[in-house]
Amino acid sequence: MLPFNKNSKEKARKLRRNMTLAEKKIWYELLAKDKLNGLRFLRQKPIDEYIADFYCHKLKLVIEIDGESHLAEGAREYDEHRTKVLNAYGIEVIRYTNEEILNHIGVVESDLKDKVRKRLIEL
Repeated sequence: MLPFNKNSKEKARKLRRNMTLAEKKIWYELLAKDKLNGLRFLRQKPIDEYIADFYCHKLKLVIEIDGESHLAEGAREYDEHRTKVLNAYGIEVIRYTNEEILNHIGVVESDLKDKVRKRLIEL
């Protein structure tokens, strides 16, 4: 079982209720209801001190959607540290930008399916 900060639970609920447009698009078109190869993804999953946008327990895989906030000063270092923490739990992190999801969902879907196949082989 992955550790999580109990204080993150309510914040995760709020984030689930207020998904961004890109999060909604990838959720409803690719991830909801086991659409991606029958794999179950959770939205806004608290892990350690962080909240992952999407998480698949079977694959130990996090999908992060990078919007405007990821361009702010210090965001790159924060994202790198967060990825290192998640990697230490054996979790792979995949990142897509809002622009990729909103304007190239087919490319994202193809890339994601390829990465999922590779992850299944790794595990």
